[in-house]
Amino acid sequence: GGAALRVTMSPARTLHTVGALMIFVAAAMFLVVGVTLYYQDGDTWAFVVSGVITLALGLLLFLPTKPQGEVSPVEGYAIVTAGWVGMAAAGALPFLLSGATDSVVGAFFESISGFTTTGATIFTEIESLPHGILFWRSLTHWIGGMGIIVLAIAILPFLGVGGMQLFKAEVPGPTPDRLRPRITQTAKLLWYVYVGITAVQIMLYVMAGMGWFDAVNHAFATLATGGFSTRNASIGAFDSPAIQWITILFMYLAGVNFALHFQAVTGRMAYLKDAEWRFFTALALGAGVAVAVVNLVAGVHAADPVGVETALREGLFQATSIVTTTGFVSADFEGWVMPAQGILFLLLFTGGMAGSTGGGIKSLRVMLMLTHVRNELKKLLHPRAVVLARVGRKVVSEDVMANVLGFVILYALIFMAGAMVLTLFGIDLLTAIGASAATVGNIGPGLGGVGAADNYGWMSEPVLGFLSFLMLVGRLEIYTVLLLFSPDLWRRSRNHAHRVTS
Repeated sequence: GGAALRVTMSPARTLHTVGALMIFVAAAMFLVVGVTLYYQDGDTWAFVVSGVITLALGLLLFLPTKPQGEVSPVEGYAIVTAGWVGMAAAGALPFLLSGATDSVVGAFFESISGFTTTGATIFTEIESLPHGILFWRSLTHWIGGMGIIVLAIAILPFLGVGGMQLFKAEVPGPTPDRLRPRITQTAKLLWYVYVGITAVQIMLYVMAGMGWFDAVNHAFATLATGGFSTRNASIGAFDSPAIQWITILFMYLAGVNFALHFQAVTGRMAYLKDAEWRFFTALALGAGVAVAVVNLVAGVHAADPVGVETALREGLFQATSIVTTTGFVSADFEGWVMPAQGILFLLLFTGGMAGSTGGGIKSLRVMLMLTHVRNELKKLLHPRAVVLARVGRKVVSEDVMANVLGFVILYALIFMAGAMVLTLFGIDLLTAIGASAATVGNIGPGLGGVGAADNYGWMSEPVLGFLSFLMLVGRLEIYTVLLLFSPDLWRRSRNHAHRVTS
């Protein structure tokens, strides 16, 4: 009976929440109307109509449904997945109505790429897009990025959803109850931190010579670890070392657990005490320096009078961009030597810290995996020794370790299956591997035909639809989406509903 109780499903609550999210997205669309009126690019009506349609749909779902009682885990899965799909579907409207694309699947791909903070785009000529559309792309990032933080820190731990069980008390690092006991209060405080860091980045960009419009868009994309740019050549278009260094810093901050930022703002500097932060920082710095050294030795920057600074900046930029899953580009790294590309390829699978806007496997899981491997080697050397997995000073339970191993195996299987499916559509192996890794990891640029200087616009609609699914699965911690396909989950839910009604 207990198991059945845990999987009860109230469609009303799911519809109610999706409706609320649609109303929120509609408000964001009306906000963009101000931008379109200022720049007069002819896309105002597209956002007005999109906003009205989205608002009407939202109210239609929200008003008639009044859910009662506690949220069950199965409802958590359904609400989170349906919420992201609903937001992406609504967010596709401006792309279609403005004429930016006439492909429904393409518009959905661009929208879900924004909300999941992936940053993969179908557009080949970004600079020819209207200002409203450019701002909308960045705004979907910014909304999705904060949504992920609130989800990870304030909501999912209470549902026991997916790999975010790591966020509970079993491992160190901030947990929801250590921020504030109430979810709504936690979410509000995290918003303040998010908005504050965004505002600082915008000001620094402007001081470095970036225009206000570009500064706002790139700050939105950085803090969300999204990567949509207003320029075809991404951050590289500005040809400014200062702008690149600012971006490196804020990409790094966005890849850090926002609960640590919150603690710092409230006067408790907990960064150095956090084992995951130390691991993530060492990984980003180490990879960036390694890429720079490899490129210098290979003579990639031989013609540059300040080759060392350029190599270090570009190495740190691309390493930070990929490890945080931002996906900004400062140079065409496909022209770099293979060892440098190899380091960046490995970073495609790591990701930011838990509780950051970054995607990927997450640094905490990678760290626990390496700890597990080391412990297994110790056991082979000392069969009678009792070897415990620790993060910092805290012992990690076997349940959490099993969850981590399960997640990483599942992640690897989905990545490999994704690449295989793409080859069935006639895509070459390198591009298939790059596109699968880049969409499951919510990174954006990959390898081959979706590399640093390329986009996804040449792909067929079935492929774009499949990659949209991979983005959603990767963003929502895999289990959240895949559990909805479990017949056992729905069978239990139906049985319970039947027992209740009879």
